[in-house]
Amino acid sequence: MICFMFPGQPLTHDAILPCNADFSAVAALVRAHTGLDLATFTWAEGTHTEQVALQVYGVAVSLYRQRCLRLEGVKPALAAEHSMGIYAALAACGSVSEGEALEIAFRVGACMEQRFLGRDYALGCLVGLTAEKLAVLAAEGAVFLANHNTSHHFLLAGRRHDMEATLSEALAAGAFSAKLFPCDAPLHTPLLAEAEEEVTAIFRDYRYREPAIPLMNHIDQEFLTAAEIPSFLMRELTETVHWEQTYRALKRSGATRFVEVGAGDSLKKYNRWIESRL
Repeated sequence: MICFMFPGQPLTHDAILPCNADFSAVAALVRAHTGLDLATFTWAEGTHTEQVALQVYGVAVSLYRQRCLRLEGVKPALAAEHSMGIYAALAACGSVSEGEALEIAFRVGACMEQRFLGRDYALGCLVGLTAEKLAVLAAEGAVFLANHNTSHHFLLAGRRHDMEATLSEALAAGAFSAKLFPCDAPLHTPLLAEAEEEVTAIFRDYRYREPAIPLMNHIDQEFLTAAEIPSFLMRELTETVHWEQTYRALKRSGATRFVEVGAGDSLKKYNRWIESRL
């Protein structure tokens, strides 16, 4: 049983883009629904941060790769999403159109860009500590666990100075690596709750169809219904992503082949780590 996995926002974008009809079609949708020119990575109107552009780019790559896979005859029986991969996953399951998925990602990113302007937040990628040790460090450092990817791979989010201090503590406590990345807003933490009114209004602008294939959410590993999608979209911005639990639940649901549909191969790497610990 094939499961399509949709990863979240990539950290960078490829300078060389595919040159074929399917990518051109996706790029045209991106320009029409967001104003981003993927070829130049510039906006047709106004300016937005690189983080907003990367969110849109991530959705676009997932949509393109899904098109390619379907042309090759690879069809999923299940779908899973990680972080901002939810938007492309919804399109893949037929709950929204490709254009709507791009538009939602852009509007949410632009909203958070403005809502948290000047706050100086950061993300921290940590490898090597247990969840228990990390929870203590996060609480002491006033930062939050954003992604629980594997038993030893995590993403934290919070104010930059708090993140820097926490990462230093993590390295001293035995972490293998600790890397800091910029972000517009502390995704997947309770801090996003202050933008709930504006972001919820965005999600309510769309009508969601029942997923054509089962789509598992990354919080409590339940399959989403159309009625649950708007509330989940807000909920997933304020709660931790639990990929390890999601991967295990997908296997229990019958998935035997996992295909990453997006930029990079981070989910494949997480899966290999999880398998090595089973």
